[in-house]
Amino acid sequence: MIKKVLIANRGEIAVRVIKACREMDIETVAIYSEVDSNALHVRLADKAMLIGPPAPRESYLNIDKIIDTAKEVNADAIHPGYGFLAENAEFARRCEETGINFIGPTSEAMALLGDKIESRQTMIAADVPVIPGMEAKAVSLADLAKEAKAIGYPVLLKASAGGGGKGMRIVESADELEGAMEAGMREAKSAFGDDSVYLEKYIEKPRHVEFQVLADTHGNVIHLFERECSIQRRHQKIIEESPSVALDDELRQRMGETAIRVVKSSGYTNAGTVEFLLDKHKNFYFLEVNARLQVEHPVTEFVTGVDLVKQQIKIANGEKLELRQEDLRQKGHAIECRIYAENPQNNFLPSLGKILFVNEPVGPWIRNDSGIFAGIDVSMYYDPILAKLIVWGENREDARRRMKTALEDYAILGIKTQIPFLKEVIEHPEFIKGNTMTNFIPQHFPEWKGDRKHQKIALIAAAINSYENFRIKKTGSKKVQVTPWQTVGQWEILKS
Repeated sequence: MIKKVLIANRGEIAVRVIKACREMDIETVAIYSEVDSNALHVRLADKAMLIGPPAPRESYLNIDKIIDTAKEVNADAIHPGYGFLAENAEFARRCEETGINFIGPTSEAMALLGDKIESRQTMIAADVPVIPGMEAKAVSLADLAKEAKAIGYPVLLKASAGGGGKGMRIVESADELEGAMEAGMREAKSAFGDDSVYLEKYIEKPRHVEFQVLADTHGNVIHLFERECSIQRRHQKIIEESPSVALDDELRQRMGETAIRVVKSSGYTNAGTVEFLLDKHKNFYFLEVNARLQVEHPVTEFVTGVDLVKQQIKIANGEKLELRQEDLRQKGHAIECRIYAENPQNNFLPSLGKILFVNEPVGPWIRNDSGIFAGIDVSMYYDPILAKLIVWGENREDARRRMKTALEDYAILGIKTQIPFLKEVIEHPEFIKGNTMTNFIPQHFPEWKGDRKHQKIALIAAAINSYENFRIKKTGSKKVQVTPWQTVGQWEILKS
């Protein structure tokens, strides 16, 4: 029985796991790098252990140090979250050898499905439709060039180990191939510790639809329906929703059954996601299996009422799934917006610095999975995701309107976020209609610069304030401080 879990991650996902463990009376141990000593997950865990310097390879990707730390604190299990080592088969294998319960699939299944090349080969053998592409990892530029010519441009260069858009590049012609390979391999190495890449045919204007699956160690496998994740920026999902407006009951059933076949063919256990691309003719193709908990798992939790983190822990404990496929239903509609520390007016470059103020939206059916608070520093070393805002509604339009209100109430000061951009996306007429293909952002927001009118007002206000301060300093007159009580009109204290 799992009594103590070490969480090999940081940020909002570490906080999410801590909260689930707390509800299950499981002790938690956080790990942190030197720049994360003041992080929220460090504050919330029952115990926190310094893991190393800021660079991921010396801290959150340091397998030896994490395993040693887990043994030092007598942790029964390790939850990897997502990213970092979550899809690293070697890490899972080391946990198994050490006798530490890895809350995820076995190392064998992860090696098979976590590696995009091997998973493609497995799916072809299981008669699952796959996108045309390479059947082996690239070993050289010449190898890539030969395969790209055979597949036909445009092609998609992808990291073999991992996901989340890291290492991914669209290559339109042979002239772009070398630069894409070098950049993709560097990014893959940094994110996953593995620089291997491969090529697939690039399918233009598809929808990205994925199915959440759960598989226990007793042979029971279910799916918890789909999430549509087509709103992407640089191959990184930023808005997800469930259900998908593109699926009818018949297509949903076929895709769900295919997802279960994918899992059974690989001997996969625990939580995972089977990802598909859906073309305009409603043909679907296997894309990959994310052998971990997804960033966007909360939308599934909202429409099914199933806590996926708790299910992960129960499966790792050896328990049988109590959920049956025929009993599961999608109720209402859920939408998630990822909140990043980045400047959408400057090509979405990361925005670093200290967060000075946070006002989180609250209200019925609003959930905010967050790893931040006022006073925390946003570091250059890690993925800039700060939080995930999730809403539920009785239908898609109800959820969309609730998300609009929640985004309007969300304030993070001190750094830039893409909240203003997200508001414009969900208010776009094509989003409202449900026409959400993977090219949505480049098509409708090719060079987004925000609301210039509000920027001008802010600049004018800043100029007036600057002039007023200068005038006071120049003339020596006193500036009158107005208290909050003077701004609320007539008031009095009532005696009870």
